[in-house]
Amino acid sequence: MKYTASLLVEGIVQGVGFRPTVYRIAKALNLNGYVRNMGNIVEIIIQGKQETIDQFIQDLQTKKPIRSTINNIEADIQPVDENTKIYDDFSIKESSDAISGTAVIPPDMSICDECLDEVYNNSDRHYQYPFTACTNCGPRFTLIRDVPYDRKNTTMDEFPLCEDCLKEYYNPENRRYHAEATCCPECGPQVFLADNNGIIKCDNPIEKTSQLIDSGKILAIKGIGGTHLVCKTTTDDAVNTLRKRLGRYTQPFACMTPDIKTARKFVKISSDEEEMLKSTAKPIVVLDKTDDYILSNTISPNLHNQGVMLPYTGLHYLLFKYSDEPAFIMTSANLPGNPMLIENNEILENLDGIADYYLLHDRKILNRCDDSVIRFRNQMPGFIRRSRGFTPKPYDFTNIDTTHNILAMGPELDVTFAVLKNGKCYPSQHIGNTSKIKTIDFMKDAIKHMLHLTKTEHLDYIVCDMHPEFNTTKLAKQISSKYDIPLIFIQHHHAHAASLMVEHKVDKAIVITADGVGYGEDANTWGGEVLYLDNTGKYNNLGGLKLQPMPGGDLSTKYPIRMAMGILSTIMDHEELRTFMKENYSDYFKYNEKEVDMTLKQLENNFNTAKTSSMGRILDSISVLLKISKSRGYEGECSMKLESSALKAKGHIKLDVPINTVDERMIIDTSQVLYDIIELIKSGEDSSEIAYAAQRDIIKAMCSIAIENAKVHNVDTIGVTGGVFYNNHISEVAKKTIEDAGFKFVQNNTTCSGDGSVSVGECAVGAWQLNNKN
Repeated sequence: MKYTASLLVEGIVQGVGFRPTVYRIAKALNLNGYVRNMGNIVEIIIQGKQETIDQFIQDLQTKKPIRSTINNIEADIQPVDENTKIYDDFSIKESSDAISGTAVIPPDMSICDECLDEVYNNSDRHYQYPFTACTNCGPRFTLIRDVPYDRKNTTMDEFPLCEDCLKEYYNPENRRYHAEATCCPECGPQVFLADNNGIIKCDNPIEKTSQLIDSGKILAIKGIGGTHLVCKTTTDDAVNTLRKRLGRYTQPFACMTPDIKTARKFVKISSDEEEMLKSTAKPIVVLDKTDDYILSNTISPNLHNQGVMLPYTGLHYLLFKYSDEPAFIMTSANLPGNPMLIENNEILENLDGIADYYLLHDRKILNRCDDSVIRFRNQMPGFIRRSRGFTPKPYDFTNIDTTHNILAMGPELDVTFAVLKNGKCYPSQHIGNTSKIKTIDFMKDAIKHMLHLTKTEHLDYIVCDMHPEFNTTKLAKQISSKYDIPLIFIQHHHAHAASLMVEHKVDKAIVITADGVGYGEDANTWGGEVLYLDNTGKYNNLGGLKLQPMPGGDLSTKYPIRMAMGILSTIMDHEELRTFMKENYSDYFKYNEKEVDMTLKQLENNFNTAKTSSMGRILDSISVLLKISKSRGYEGECSMKLESSALKAKGHIKLDVPINTVDERMIIDTSQVLYDIIELIKSGEDSSEIAYAAQRDIIKAMCSIAIENAKVHNVDTIGVTGGVFYNNHISEVAKKTIEDAGFKFVQNNTTCSGDGSVSVGECAVGAWQLNNKN
């Protein structure tokens, strides 16, 4: 007896060669019917015997394309009768948008080995063509306008296929069958070299670009999701020129290197790190420098590590083919705080005076997407930035909420937003610093596009950070008011902790949250808390670091010596403190000795002095007191240099870290910690030893609070989250301390420790609260 099976397949099943695979499996089993894209899912109709249909479904899951992911197969199998439409062959039908599911197109993928071989093969028509792609590789998210994922719905529709490409495109046996990004030199986008006077005529713009880089010039190179500023890495001059033009005098730059063998000449790479570097996402991976480091020390000054990535497009490989450099600086081309530049005219206009030359192309970038950044801690990866190669791949929220459509706005810096629909949470690409008007405009456009791609036609709720001055909070209020959508406010560190819980699928946990800034329930700035939370959407603040005065507010963030002075003012005689600061740190203040007096007066009068429990501010303060850093030139600079300095230590000293009970909360007295550090400095103790002990013993104290409360609350899982836990030393100490006490340790691995996954946590907390209310 014959049956007709109607299958709806959800997951990453468009743009990955899924339909040709279905075609080949069906033909091999002599099944008739068809396959087609439907909205953002795939529909399959097959007719045959029951056992053959069962074999087809099994083969579909075991022989699916390597880039695809099947989340769900909905099957309706009925006997063939006189009313059944009979199919006499199997075909691939034109797409339709009649059905909307929870799937979405895949992220951008690096060029595959087969395409790269063609780029290098002088007898192939794709020879030296930088945009070579197939169903297994190439841009996806950055060029899609709409679903289903068809060429007409991408920016490639501006490049009609030539006869040779059409033959491949319509051949189900070819790996370029319906490869929407496919093209060749005859029909696809073209690169061109320019300066501020216009296009430069040359036979090979890519070869010329490599020559210019090797000569020390700064190049702006447009890629698949944005533009990079590029220069050589083996001399200080080019890097320092780039720094001066950008005004980024100390910020570390990421670099790109042609292969693993070359990378090993300047960074250490574990097998897991190598696997991540070579993955289809090709993220930046933060790696430790080798002892015989061969690149310029100005790339990541005073740090023990640097970000490295491998080429992910044909263009990148061709640049290295013509270069003698072991690596290029590859940093995002954007003005400070603003989005990456993607339009040719804005690249030329905004980078005038920064770039010497421009390697551009004529394919439109629809969706900006910065490079993803990953660092391994405790031998496990964790995102510093989750973007290209991963966006818009969703997180599974089916155990949390499958009924509400929620938009989560994220915090202020390192922002992503997230959309929750049908049990899938879709985080956006990296948005950035939303205190800038251009970035908030970028965010508005990206929200509109994500809602369109996920077929989210209405929102039930909006969730946002509690901070009243964040632009994301203000935008949430505007959207809520305009469309009459209920708005839920979520505490920053509650969202941090929730992202960790949903990643590890735990229902309750004690979580140490440690970062730079987060608006607290008491209107103070938090950043060193131990929280208890569960899947009801509630949390308790159990303790953490002592609230400390922050004279001048954000000024203490830029000049951490002010923060250090504020902390010491709570334990030292003020005249003694004044003298100590003037004798040892006057040049660490913007206005020298005069500012020492001004800061002390601020503290005494409690004028413009906020309160913070931020661990980031504590680590910054220790860094400047040890004269490892002087001021903050970029986010996390002082703490990052503190970590690097501590690596030189033998670990022979120990700090006593007092924990007091205040209003039934366990509070670490960081005033005493800093005072003891001052005494060690006066005694002549090595700064690296103090740095090591401070990091180790403060986090041990935080862990002891978490462990004691885990016992009280009958919790077996203790987690750590927040930007402080990008520090590998701190993360290792936390893991060992927690596991030695008999508890399960969790950290962010597929989510961000920093603010990049706050929106995911906001979605979770919002959904928990709604479900608990019902």
